[in-house]
Amino acid sequence: MSDSQLTALLFVQLMCILAVCRGLGWLFARIRQPLVVAEMVAGFLLGPSFLGWLMPQLEATLFPIASLPTLFALSQIGLVLYMFCVGLEFRVDLVTRFARRAVGVSAAGIVLPIALGGVLALVMLRTGGFFTEHVRPIHAVLFLGAAMSITAFPVLARIISERGIAGTTIGSLALAAGSMDDAAAWIILAIVLSSFSGNATLPMVAAGGAVAYLLIVFLGVRRFLSRLAAAAERDGDLPAATLVTLLGLLTAGAWFTDLIGLHLVFGAFVLGVGVPRGVLSRELQRTIAPLTTTLLVPLFFVYAGLNTHLTLIDSWSLWAMAAAVFLTACAGKGLACWAAARLSGARTREALAIATLMNARGMVELILANLGLQRGLITLTLFAMLVMMAIGTTIMTGPLFSLVWEREDDSAVEPGLTAERARLA
Repeated sequence: MSDSQLTALLFVQLMCILAVCRGLGWLFARIRQPLVVAEMVAGFLLGPSFLGWLMPQLEATLFPIASLPTLFALSQIGLVLYMFCVGLEFRVDLVTRFARRAVGVSAAGIVLPIALGGVLALVMLRTGGFFTEHVRPIHAVLFLGAAMSITAFPVLARIISERGIAGTTIGSLALAAGSMDDAAAWIILAIVLSSFSGNATLPMVAAGGAVAYLLIVFLGVRRFLSRLAAAAERDGDLPAATLVTLLGLLTAGAWFTDLIGLHLVFGAFVLGVGVPRGVLSRELQRTIAPLTTTLLVPLFFVYAGLNTHLTLIDSWSLWAMAAAVFLTACAGKGLACWAAARLSGARTREALAIATLMNARGMVELILANLGLQRGLITLTLFAMLVMMAIGTTIMTGPLFSLVWEREDDSAVEPGLTAERARLA
């Protein structure tokens, strides 16, 4: 196809993607599901597992192989901007306040899923067809363990905000523990990807680069951003020059973290956390978020959906393995976080609510699965299973949370948080 044909096709693709996402978003909102769930399902429906199965000629015409690089590039831009916005919303004060209890819940939500995921990975290796030929057992164990221990922090934050529990014990504790889980999972994934390359120095480069990036952002860049934040507070708006400066820093951070072996979303998220709170962070969120969430993020889900081939799961044994992936993910994360929350002093209902929230995987799981596929760790069969697990655990989070936490419980609010919660509302 010529460049002009690919350009014209891109706009047709965008039109179809937006229409399906908005339509499903309206439908899913009626059953109290966040928009991200509708977008995940939309990506699945537009891929070969549904549209390609129902109307293969239409799917091949709408999403030819030649058009995929453009969709991929745009989806990566969307990911970077989206995770930057997530960082802008991240509240370090809540993590600090609940650090002691969150560490226990987070550690449990990592250790048990990794253990169970490791056992399942070894079974998959013996069975064959799930990991590529050159994957060693340690790579398979750590990758699937990271996939099982992921918590979708963006989905978690959205559900907590929508349900009005941002100032409660369960909301704050789940946010703090979820952020720690995601950080640990990305570190594990970075180790796997760097060691899989066969270069023993890459894990050290990734770890050292991550520490260096954190120091640069919070000890150097943040001071510069504080001056921009002060100017924004004084003027009450976001000048174009400031926006361009932030976008330049964002692209540099994404490039650097990708260069050292971490994913580019790590750099975007950390920079977002480093932006001082106030007019600057609010205006950045107001400026960047709408176009990102409505246009660019759906492209990522569709690109993931185009790589999801449910037809590869074509036997009872493979469907049994898919069920094992789903049940292992739910059991490992849910039971571990529930037990840790109970041991930290949470009541039974609070512990169940925390475990339910921590079990959502959402977009973060899809990012991890896509990385595993792109770097040659997993096959399309395991990729499809992980996509189904991500969608399933995210869909079930809202209804299960409503079941165990039907109303806002004022007794669950930590002392001293009442006034702040009123301010947040």
